[in-house]
Amino acid sequence: MFKGSFVAIVTPFRSGEVDYAKLTELVEWHIESGTHGIVPCGTTGESPTLSHDEHASVVKHVIKTVNKRVPVIAGAGSNSTREAIWLTKHAKECGADAALSITPYYNKPTQRGLIEHYRAITSEVDIPIVMYNVPGRTGVKMAPETAAELSKIPTIVAIKEACGSVAQVCDILSLCEITVLSGDDSLTYPMIAVGATGVISVAANVIPKDMAALVDAANAGQFETARTLHYKYWRLFKDLFIETNPIPVKAAMAMAGRLEREVRLPLWPMSEANAATLRATLESCGIGLAESIR
Repeated sequence: MFKGSFVAIVTPFRSGEVDYAKLTELVEWHIESGTHGIVPCGTTGESPTLSHDEHASVVKHVIKTVNKRVPVIAGAGSNSTREAIWLTKHAKECGADAALSITPYYNKPTQRGLIEHYRAITSEVDIPIVMYNVPGRTGVKMAPETAAELSKIPTIVAIKEACGSVAQVCDILSLCEITVLSGDDSLTYPMIAVGATGVISVAANVIPKDMAALVDAANAGQFETARTLHYKYWRLFKDLFIETNPIPVKAAMAMAGRLEREVRLPLWPMSEANAATLRATLESCGIGLAESIR
């Protein structure tokens, strides 16, 4: 199940509200393009600004639209263990294939606190859990030893690694056999080379077909093909983080005519200077731009 290119899908907004028609359109586009799975309500989906009702509704809508054609890993993380349990229960009730559970942010738990956090979730909800380690967002890094300890829990099946470190993946896989998914598009190719099986991708919102092709090639040992795609989109991988995610990816999708360029406060639309850089990168990658922004 946890192999391939999983898109960390954006949450489209129109006039401040979730645009469910556009969300349906994006899900269908991803499935047609070969994306291996959908991940709603993660960081890229602006989960911190979604109300509980919106979060629940977006997850339910994506699961219903997908209709078991590809796996859905529902975002279900929180810095409150009780809230994370509630979100994880909802993901299971809606029929998600797994729940993505970020390490608690802001309150900076110890490694023991991380272990007890995930133990509490898994003791309350029987659903596959993909842990999410992204210290640049949360302020706390899960140690490889902690990941290895938690991998002993049967329902903890994978970890999304976004430390920006291939060595971190090597350390984890030297200690246990947990499935690793890259959390950094720019490191997907080298991470698969050392044992990861895929990516939860921001870039797949823009280039779903080629992200799936890159991962498929790397997983098949066709590293020259994968490397060619890696370098073709290297600048895009970097420029999608020229400002805080998901500001650039929504801007890129708007430039390609895929959705409205709308984010929720405290995020703010991309600066004109950075937008010009991103536009040039899209053009250099051969990504077609909407006529209205050329």
